[in-house]
Amino acid sequence: MRTERQSELRRWRQHLANERAEAAVYRRLAQRQTGEERDILLAIADAERRHEQHWLKLLGDQVGKPRRADLRTSMLGFLARHFGSVFVLALAQRAEDRSTYETDADATPTMAADERIHLEVVRALATRGRDRLSGTFRAAVFGANDGLVSNLALVMGITATGAPTHTVLVTGLAGLLAGALSMGAGEYVSVTSQRELLEASTPSPAAGTALPQLDVDANELALVYRARGMSADEAISYAAEVLHNLDVSADGRLAGPDADRHEAVGTGVRAGLSSFCFFASGALIPVLPYLLGLQRVSALIVAVILVGIALLATGVIVGLLSGGPPLRRALRQLLIGYGAATVTYLLGLLFGTATG
Repeated sequence: MRTERQSELRRWRQHLANERAEAAVYRRLAQRQTGEERDILLAIADAERRHEQHWLKLLGDQVGKPRRADLRTSMLGFLARHFGSVFVLALAQRAEDRSTYETDADATPTMAADERIHLEVVRALATRGRDRLSGTFRAAVFGANDGLVSNLALVMGITATGAPTHTVLVTGLAGLLAGALSMGAGEYVSVTSQRELLEASTPSPAAGTALPQLDVDANELALVYRARGMSADEAISYAAEVLHNLDVSADGRLAGPDADRHEAVGTGVRAGLSSFCFFASGALIPVLPYLLGLQRVSALIVAVILVGIALLATGVIVGLLSGGPPLRRALRQLLIGYGAATVTYLLGLLFGTATG
C-alpha cells in the first residue's frame, strides 16, 4: 500500500513539473510575439497554471523537492528559450497531442478538455507560422533535398560505370549547376504564376466606388456575393446590409467574405534565388569528397554518409513543419534518397558492364 502511495505521489509530482515547464514554454513563446498571438499564448500559459494548482492541491504538504520535467518537455523549454519559432510551436502541438489526462483518474474532465482545446489552439498558431514560411522557405527546404538526392544519384551512377574520379567530379559539378538553374527557373515561374492568379482573383479597387450609385431595388451587388459562394438569400441579405451602411473597406475594395482570400506565396525572385542556392548547397555535398581529393570508393562512401546526415536533417525539418513525427519523416527522406541513388548505381553498373 505504501509503495502504491509513493508511486502516486511521484506521478503527481511529475505532472506538476510538466505543467510548470509547459507554462514557462508558452510564456517564453509569448515574449517573442505581439498582438493577438501573444495574448493567446499567455492565455494557454494561464490555463497550465490552473492545472498546476490542481496537482499542488492533491499533493498538499507532500510536494517535496521540485522535479525536472520529462525529457520532451525539457527539450521544448530549451528550444523555446533559444529559438521560439514555428518549429517550437510544432513540437508543442505534438506535446499537447500526447496528453494523458483523459486516461488519468486523478485529472479532472475539465483538464482533459483543456488539453484537447490547447492542441487545436497550438495547431492553429503553428499553421499560421507554416503559412508564413511557405513560399521562400518551402523552396529552400525542398530545393536542398532535391539537390542532395539527384546529385548523389548522378555521382553514384557515374562512379558505377567505372569512370575516373575526374569525370565523376566534372559530372557532379555539371549536375549541380544544371539542376540549380532548372530549380530556380521553375520556382520563379511557379510562384510568379501563382501570384498572378491571386491578383486576378482580387476584387477591383474601383468596384467600391460604385456602391453609392447602385440601384437599391435591383441590388446588383448581390451577384458579387453569390459569385463568391454565398447562397441567393445570404447574398441578398448581405448586399442590402452593405448598401445600407455603404460599407467600403479602407483601401477602396468591396468588403465582405473572401474579399482578401490570399495565400502567403512569397515573391518569384526570392523563391527562385532561394531554390537555386539551396539546390546548389544540397548538390554540393555529394561532390565535396571529390573536391577534397578523395578517390573512388572512399570518396563515394564519404559522399553517401554526408548525404545521409543531410537527408535526416531535412526530414526532421519537414516533419516539424508538417506537424508529423520528425524521426519518421527523417527516416522516410533517408530511405527515398538512398533508394533513388541505389537504383541509379545499379543502372550504372549495368551500363558499365554492357559497354565494357
